[in-house]
Amino acid sequence: MAPVQPTTRPPPLFAKLLRLDNPIRSLTLAFWSWKVLLYIVVAACPGSGYDTSTSLISYAADPSTVTSESLSGPLKFARWDSIYFLHIAEKGYLFEQEWAFGWGYTKLLSIFASGIRLSGGDAGPASTAMVGVVLSHVAHYLSVLTLYRLSANIFGHATATQHLICFLSAALHIISPAGAFMSAPYGESIVSFLNFAGFYLYSSSLIAERNGVTRLRDIRVLTSAVLFAAATMVRSNGVLSGFLFAYDAAVLAWKILTKGPTLHTILRLAVIIFGGCIVGSGLVIPQILAYRMYCVSEGDIRPWCEWSLPSVYGWVQNHYWNVGFLGYWTVSNIPLFLLAAPMLAILCRSTLWALQSPSSSSTSPGSMLVRLAVPQGLLAVMALTSYHVQIINRISSGYPLWYWYLVTSAVDLSSSSPKQSRTLVAAVYSMVAYALIQGVLFGSFLPPA
Repeated sequence: MAPVQPTTRPPPLFAKLLRLDNPIRSLTLAFWSWKVLLYIVVAACPGSGYDTSTSLISYAADPSTVTSESLSGPLKFARWDSIYFLHIAEKGYLFEQEWAFGWGYTKLLSIFASGIRLSGGDAGPASTAMVGVVLSHVAHYLSVLTLYRLSANIFGHATATQHLICFLSAALHIISPAGAFMSAPYGESIVSFLNFAGFYLYSSSLIAERNGVTRLRDIRVLTSAVLFAAATMVRSNGVLSGFLFAYDAAVLAWKILTKGPTLHTILRLAVIIFGGCIVGSGLVIPQILAYRMYCVSEGDIRPWCEWSLPSVYGWVQNHYWNVGFLGYWTVSNIPLFLLAAPMLAILCRSTLWALQSPSSSSTSPGSMLVRLAVPQGLLAVMALTSYHVQIINRISSGYPLWYWYLVTSAVDLSSSSPKQSRTLVAAVYSMVAYALIQGVLFGSFLPPA
């Protein structure tokens, strides 16, 4: 009797799908699985939550429609700042303090919501909230894929180890500590996508520069500037990405001073300076719109109109929201500093890691680590000293450096075998647990926000 041959058990479904030979499909599966779980967690929270502010935007639209059922679905994600975003998208900027909320994001919401109305769809806060939820999901998904491509520019994609670094970095972004804020009508996911896309194009311009393709290089630089300007209109911290232009402008200026000007360096410097101006326009354009609203009329002139550099954003943040240097440093906010401490520590440590990283030349993609270190470091310092510190857990989502730091603690480019990394394992478990707990708190309209 012939011996029975052992049979090989087929791999589980997820093992077949989550394969590095098809990273996009694997990331897509992981992304939507995580999003469905988070959506269920938020939507399953009972009632309108501890705070009933969500009902106010529905009441203002149509008092007769405000019921417990009407505040379910997409309006479950109308919490905290998203209430302002939805109201502004519906009504425009009616109050000065609303200018703390990004003009670019509310404008985008308004455009898409108006499109629904013009096509005969239902108008009102629920439809605008649905637009915001859909935009956040799509932007987050695109930012995951963009981070994968950006990582490939920085670390390469020729070997299995390089593929693993790119894949794990993008996967970490899926479970970002921003959690429910990446699904709700907030600007975080859009800023992440615009930032990552801008970084990708800028790193691609360095590759074009190294290959001597100057026209393609300049197109990529200026396109990245447009993306950073758009990110800045959504959230003001997007302007920090303009450091890439300041860095290269300083390098080129020094080169001209020490080695003399050439047509190549002068044209390159002109493109970089023009790109930096484009990034800055992301801050300037909303300020001009607000200035025309409050400072040109013959009525009462607001105090900020008389500043040497008028800024409605700076005035509103300080006057209405108590945002300023050490303004958040109070005893009652100690728990929020403790909540933000792990993220701040990772941001600072990964910034130092990037600054110490070797780079072969200023045009190599590896030199992007140094360029990206300063914006992330500035974000951490500003969050610690001048922001509502707990928001660092969500606004850090749009900065790729700390994802790479965690992943490279477990994967070594010089070796095909993974390293033992308690840091990465602890980070993954902590991010998943925090996102799920945060989802319950968010859906119940409970802090921290």
